[in-house]
Formats: sequence, C-alpha cells, structure tokens
Amino acid sequence: MKYAQGNADELKTKFWEALADSPFLFLQRDGQPETAVPMTAQLDEDANSSIWFFTQDKSDFAKLGKVTATFTGEDHEIFARFNGDLAIETNPQIFEKHWNNFVEAWYDEGKDDPDILFLRMDLGDAEIWSGDLGLLNTAKMALGMNIHEEAEKRHVESVDL
Repeated sequence: MKYAQGNADELKTKFWEALADSPFLFLQRDGQPETAVPMTAQLDEDANSSIWFFTQDKSDFAKLGKVTATFTGEDHEIFARFNGDLAIETNPQIFEKHWNNFVEAWYDEGKDDPDILFLRMDLGDAEIWSGDLGLLNTAKMALGMNIHEEAEKRHVESVDL
C-alpha cells in the first residue's frame, strides 16, 4: 500500500541525488537499535532497488535479514528512513565495481582480506521528508504561523525506492 502526501517521484529523485552526494547513513538490524552504526552505501545507477555495503564478517550485519536505514542529506534538505533485507553479494563483478581506495583503507589485506563481507540490501518501503520548506514558510515559522499543511506536501511514506 502506498501513501503519498507530496510528489513521490520528485522526493524519490531528490533522495537518490542526495544519497549519491553523501552516501553515509545509519544502518541497524530491525528491533535491535544498539546495532545502529554509520555505513557508506555503495550505489549503482543501473541497480534496481538495491544498495551495497562493505563490512566485516564479525559485524552484527553478518547475521543478515531485515534492516532499517536512516539518512540525512548533506544540506539537511532531505531525510529518509527505509527498510530492506541484507544478503551476501556473491557476484565478483559487482564487488569489483564498488571496490575503491576508500573501501580498501578499512582492510589490511585489501581485496584478499579474510574479514571482508560484501552485502546487498534489497530495498523495501521508504518514508521521505523534504526539509526545504522555502523562504515563505520559514518566515511563517518565524512568526509562529502554522505550516503543517505545507510540510505534509513535502513528505511521502510507504513508497518503493
């Protein structure tokens, strides 16, 4: 079921652009808030509803399964919470495509490090908020005027990424 207050396609586009500009998010296993840690999402413009993560085989995410990610855009103009399922990615071409110097810095033995775990998050539903309320609404807020209706137009929930 999809509920949308704002323009879902527009907010999804803004979300993906913001995540590409700053691919850092918090990831946690569902029902286990103590597992929330910052992670770097590996994005692929050709992918359909998946993102990837490099981690270590002893991390909480090695248990796989349901996870939730929370994201704040670099400029605080977009926020998102989305869920999905973690699985081990076994495709060597995808591994190679996402391997880079920033990833390598975390592994003593580079690509051959025995602790590397390469995960794919198959995305589910998302809730996205636009923090960009514009100059007029910012002025209204400063005057204590209600902007709830306008803010609802900048929010979508239960949309597929």
